[in-house]
Amino acid sequence: MTTMKENKQNDGNEVGSPAMWLPDRRSFVRGIVGLGAMITSMPETLSARAIQSQSTAPGGEVPPVGGAWGPFTPSSSFGRYLELAYPASPGAGGLQIAVVYRMWLPANIQRVRAVIVHQHGAGIPAAQAGATSAYDLQWQALAKKWDCALLGPSYHVLNDAIDLTPGGAELWFDPRKGSNATFLRALKELSIQSGYPEITTAPWVLWGHSGGGIWSNVMSTLHPERIVAVFLRSGTATMFRTMHEFIQPEVPPATYGIPTMVNFGMGEKGKRPYDGSVATFQEYGAQGAPIGFAPDPRTAHECGDSRYLAIPFLDECLRMRLQESSQGLRPVEKSGSWLATPFDDTAVAAASFKGDPAKAAWLPNEAIAKIWMEYVRTGTVSYSAAPPAPVDVRAKVQPDGSVRVSWDAEVDYILGLGGFIVLRDGHGIGRLPSNAPDAVFGRPLFQGLSFHDTPFAQLSQMIHVDSSPQKKSKHAYTVIALSSSGVPSKPSPPAVFE
Repeated sequence: MTTMKENKQNDGNEVGSPAMWLPDRRSFVRGIVGLGAMITSMPETLSARAIQSQSTAPGGEVPPVGGAWGPFTPSSSFGRYLELAYPASPGAGGLQIAVVYRMWLPANIQRVRAVIVHQHGAGIPAAQAGATSAYDLQWQALAKKWDCALLGPSYHVLNDAIDLTPGGAELWFDPRKGSNATFLRALKELSIQSGYPEITTAPWVLWGHSGGGIWSNVMSTLHPERIVAVFLRSGTATMFRTMHEFIQPEVPPATYGIPTMVNFGMGEKGKRPYDGSVATFQEYGAQGAPIGFAPDPRTAHECGDSRYLAIPFLDECLRMRLQESSQGLRPVEKSGSWLATPFDDTAVAAASFKGDPAKAAWLPNEAIAKIWMEYVRTGTVSYSAAPPAPVDVRAKVQPDGSVRVSWDAEVDYILGLGGFIVLRDGHGIGRLPSNAPDAVFGRPLFQGLSFHDTPFAQLSQMIHVDSSPQKKSKHAYTVIALSSSGVPSKPSPPAVFE
């Protein structure tokens, strides 16, 4: 593991930044001691298992289990999960890092139209945080809207190295060193396990942070015909031009047809993620690529509230590019585009833009332009709409006389989920989450929000125990959901007593 001195020498690379910016890094590395045993205990052949999330639904009796690497009890009973584990493959051309792929699928969809990949960055803390990405309720809501699978790979690196050190992250975030082939193999296996054979050939939406941005960027050069859109948070291939062992990929013309957004923190200025994002934007823009440019004014390497830009941007790209009847992709429609000058905070319709379009930040339409303008000014996007009300509220009297209240909730992919208020006979008796997080990297969410745009492990459960109900009285329990902006929903229907 790198030391703090080494992190300073990294000067803002993905491994160094978490250690420099997290108030308490210990919570991310508690599982390091058991990592070696976990890796060596993996079977030599592929281990694959299908997990029905309903079997560990929040209303059940199974408590949350697992640690930083998992397994995890889902926060919601909606959809189902699949999991694949591959051991490290030391042979020539093999992926030298063990990896676990977790996939979430919406319930009862006819076919999978695309796979949304949420790829973590380099280092042990990032890999651990990435283990929960497929369980993220807000990203699941985006996947559900478009009948997509949500895939969260977690590469079990052995240290925080960002080069070819044995066990280091460059062994996976350069997909030409084995992770490309393993990713394709995993999709094929997941297509069999899920019963959706089209997963093998479905197009991809790629979101990547830091090393995950490098991975996503290179994948767009290897498979441009399969990629709906790319969102690069503080990570591009160009940021590693000074790393001589990292061969810069050749960019085929088709890659310049992929809608892309580069996003980074202004606190990274003078560091590789910042410089690489600027260089990628400039080089792609010069080739006529539809590429956006979104500096975050209030963060450094942490993801902050970037999801409130990323999810609407990717949503619009999915609308623009997915075909109804096939897996081919439509070309980008530029007739409604808006443009902006880099590092400015105002966008206008393309026909009204006075500068050089080849040097302008591209935005797909007016709606995304308005979101972008708020984001680059404030570092977040606020919404005044109310979220959906919780559903299926249940109340069960426990042997000690307390009442266990549980429920489920549909999450709006734009609004997100900030938490819940539990009411007894119309009066508030509890709020989830009940404790403020140790470190805040964006608007606090029900599932937590890590440095890496992923939920906290353990995953929050939609359960509240009323420890002081009035005796010999059956109460009416209701639940209110809060959006990520704190806007309340209507109360749920009252609980059904069990």
